[in-house]
Amino acid sequence: MTILIEGLLFPEGPAFDRQGSIWLVEKEAGNLVYYNHRQHSRIAVGGHPNGIAIDKKGIIWFCDSLQNSIRRYDPVHKTCTTMATEIAGNPLKMPNDLCFDHRGNLLFTCPGDDLTDGTGYICCLTTHKKLTKIHTDLFYPNGLAFAPDNSTLFVAETGTKWIWKMRWDGLLHQVDGIEKSIETGGSIGPDGIAFSQDDHLFAAIYGSQHILSIDTKNKTTEKITTPGKNPTNCALDPQGIQGLIITEAEKGQLLQWKSTKKGLL
Repeated sequence: MTILIEGLLFPEGPAFDRQGSIWLVEKEAGNLVYYNHRQHSRIAVGGHPNGIAIDKKGIIWFCDSLQNSIRRYDPVHKTCTTMATEIAGNPLKMPNDLCFDHRGNLLFTCPGDDLTDGTGYICCLTTHKKLTKIHTDLFYPNGLAFAPDNSTLFVAETGTKWIWKMRWDGLLHQVDGIEKSIETGGSIGPDGIAFSQDDHLFAAIYGSQHILSIDTKNKTTEKITTPGKNPTNCALDPQGIQGLIITEAEKGQLLQWKSTKKGLL
């Protein structure tokens, strides 16, 4: 395990752009962080930026759990835009993490701030900017990621310590075939998740000082120990060079774990 950055105030949501650079958030400081060639810079955006997803144009999308919004940052023009703040007339419920399907629809989780209230939900912001709920009544839905088939969606439910899987229809913008997939355990539960191109899933187990490495075909698991007890999220290099990148909140670190597995863009 290699430390790439230290002194971060609650880092979250690492993601690779198409140039191989890494983006993450510094939630408690209200910053985006850009890392490349062993150097990093901070971009002040305010609020509490949370998970990150990068679209095909290189725009950085992120949740803001303080402003109850979905926002995006254009690294070329250096502008920040709020894309959604409410659904059906109600404020979003503290958006947490997000990902794109292969059509460009944006899916994101809204857990609130309570692991036990059971009113969390998942939303879809379509390519036509229509916002709908696609799944409800969840106990703190957190990280989410598509499997390599682009149609199987995995969602970490921190409150129950389960990772669910479901079939996603990107044309109808709905899910079905919803079932429990992997029980992660842990003192608190699963946070961010990331897939490799060969159907391997990595899950940050917040409060338990490890990343859970999961063979989704055989349902076998291994633990990757982190320096601090609160890993929040992870991302795999799509080129298979930089390995698994991990954000850890207790010690405020961006970490690198060697792996030749390739992530998804």
